[in-house]
Amino acid sequence: MRALLIVNPHATSTTQVRKDVIGHALAARLDLEVVQTRYRGHASSVAEAAARDGYGLVLTLGGDGTVNEAVNGLLRAHPPASARPASARPASARPASARPAAAPPPGPLLAALPGGNANVFTRALGLPADPVDATGRVLASLPAGRTRTVGLGRADDRYFCFNAGLGLDAEVVRLVEGLRARGRPASAALYLWAAARQFSSVTNRREPALTLERDGAPAVDALFLGLISNTCPWTYLGQRPVRASPAAGFDTGLDLFALRRLSTIGTLNAVRQMLGRDGGPTGKHVVTLHDQDALTFRAARPVAVQLDGEYVGEREHVLIHSVPNALRVVV
Repeated sequence: MRALLIVNPHATSTTQVRKDVIGHALAARLDLEVVQTRYRGHASSVAEAAARDGYGLVLTLGGDGTVNEAVNGLLRAHPPASARPASARPASARPASARPAAAPPPGPLLAALPGGNANVFTRALGLPADPVDATGRVLASLPAGRTRTVGLGRADDRYFCFNAGLGLDAEVVRLVEGLRARGRPASAALYLWAAARQFSSVTNRREPALTLERDGAPAVDALFLGLISNTCPWTYLGQRPVRASPAAGFDTGLDLFALRRLSTIGTLNAVRQMLGRDGGPTGKHVVTLHDQDALTFRAARPVAVQLDGEYVGEREHVLIHSVPNALRVVV
C-alpha cells in the first residue's frame, strides 16, 4: 500500500528514537514516504496532496492538532457526501438508529499514531497510548481490514474530530499556545494554571455573549461558554478523562454542554461532575443537548474558538454541524 507518514517533529511525547523505530517498522510493510511538518498548516496541505495523488493510507505521528490538520486536508480533496446536513432536529425526533447506512467515504484511510500531550482522538478510537504499540496495532489491522467510519463535526469551513469550544476553554487554549511558542512544554499543570488565571482575572464573567439557535427550537441566550463534543471524553487532564457530554459518540450527532453562569461554586461543581463517573454535568445553569445535526452560535462580542484543542481565532457567528460517515480510520 502506498502510504504517507506525516511527522510533527515537535510532538511532545515522542522521542527521536521512537520516531525512527516507527518509521522503520512502517517502511518494512508499506510503500512509505515520510514528511516532517515545518509550519502550522503544513500537515493539511501535505495530506490534501497525498489524497489527490492516490495514496491509500495517510498516517500521522503527532498530537491532536496534527490529526486535525491532516483530516482537513484529506476532506478538502474528497469532501464527504454528508458535509451539509439539512437542519437541527431534537434527538427525540431522530434516533441514532434512523441514520441511513452509507457507503464508505472516498479517499485514503487515516491512521493516527499518538505523539502529543493529550491524544484525545487516538484514545477515543481505542488505540494504545504508546506510539510504538499503536504502530504495531495499525500494521496488524491493515491486512485484517480493521477499520471504521466515523462522523466528524464542522465549524463553518473547518472539520474537527472530537470537540469544539467557544469562550473560556478556547481562551485557555489561546493562552497555552502562546506560552508554548515561548518554550513552555505542554502539560496538565500548565492547562490548569492557564484555566485558573483566565477564570479568576481575565474572562468576562458578568456579561454572557453567546446565543444558541437551532431550527425548530427556541433560541437559548445568555450563555458564557459552549463545549461541543463529537465523542467522549471531551479531553483529558493527564490520565483523567473529562466527560462534558458522556453520551457523545462518533456514530451520533453532536452533543452540547453550556453554562449560563460562571460563578466560582457553580463552575467548580460542573468541573467536579465532568471529572466524575456519573451522568455528566447537571444543574440550574447547565444546558445540555444530545445528538444534534446543527448548532448556530451568535455572539454579542467576539469570542475565542478552538477546534480539537487548536485556537482558530475570535468569531461573532459560528455554524457547527455534524458530518456523519465522514472519514475511514484504522483501528
